[in-house]
Amino acid sequence: MALFSCENVTFGYGNEPVLKDLSFHIDEGDYLCVVGENGSGKTTLMKTCLGLLRPLSGRVILEDGLKTTEIGYLPQQTTIQRDFPASCKEIVLSGCLNRCGRHPFYRKEDKRRATENIERMGIVHLTNHCYSELSGGQQQRVLLARALCATQKMLLLDEPVAGLDPGVTEEMYALIQQLNHDGITIMMITHDMQAALRHATHILDIGRRPVFFGTPREYQRNNLRLPPQEVHE
Repeated sequence: MALFSCENVTFGYGNEPVLKDLSFHIDEGDYLCVVGENGSGKTTLMKTCLGLLRPLSGRVILEDGLKTTEIGYLPQQTTIQRDFPASCKEIVLSGCLNRCGRHPFYRKEDKRRATENIERMGIVHLTNHCYSELSGGQQQRVLLARALCATQKMLLLDEPVAGLDPGVTEEMYALIQQLNHDGITIMMITHDMQAALRHATHILDIGRRPVFFGTPREYQRNNLRLPPQEVHE
């Protein structure tokens, strides 16, 4: 069943398009990796999917009652965000803000959800630690727990392993894979083509003309050149 789709979407900043007439869909339970060279518009696409940017034309369609406020989002981190002076618990709990609506305080259900996701990410021992004092891998687990507080259906992840060492990277991939196995639909931007081929159910390569959308097997069958290693957008 389709959970999310783009129909002939042109996206960009202002009136300047980055990519025109893009169409693809994500079914419930899919694991979509978005790849493409630096500057191809991966992050811009993700922000458009989240409703943070309006498409210049075309339609972004949410199905099965899904709302943009119910999509978990893990963006790329900035240096300022890495130094944020708050406890892990406070940051995870902030993922419930969109669910609070007009309520000025967190509800018991919000606190329960935050606790469950802290346990799910294996960071109970870090609950009261200051976020800025954690390692990169620990910070990403905190942010993933935060994103999970917003959703039970779909996660959008923008370079979730950027800057992590190989061992921690594999741990993060395993966590994301398990979330997908648990029924959460994944859309992930990555520059790691080998990981995309290994984990994804589908690949969207917006760095090519025409754009490629299909399975990893189809991607390899077409003998498409693997994209080069990238720096962050």
